[in-house]
Amino acid sequence: MNQSHAVNVRVRVLIEGMVQGVFFRAHARDQAAQLKLTGWVQNLPDGRVEAMVEGSTEQVEAFVNWCHAGPSSAKITGITVERQEYRGEFQTFSVRY
Repeated sequence: MNQSHAVNVRVRVLIEGMVQGVFFRAHARDQAAQLKLTGWVQNLPDGRVEAMVEGSTEQVEAFVNWCHAGPSSAKITGITVERQEYRGEFQTFSVRY
């Protein structure tokens, strides 16, 4: 596939399980940086972690695959991936507090 025609996508990922207090967001930020993705990650009041990610289809899929396992200290029990229209609105990938 010609890289100059890579398709950019946007997904919202909700990760359930033991994902807060295990540095999930910091690891997600590092993972996103490695994959050259943009967006953000944050803890939710109900104990889940939410991420909004934009980038090439391949890199976003790699990030979602990583979310299924997360950092070694996390215990993932469920993941929801919601595809959205790509907007290109982020310059970086950040942790939201």
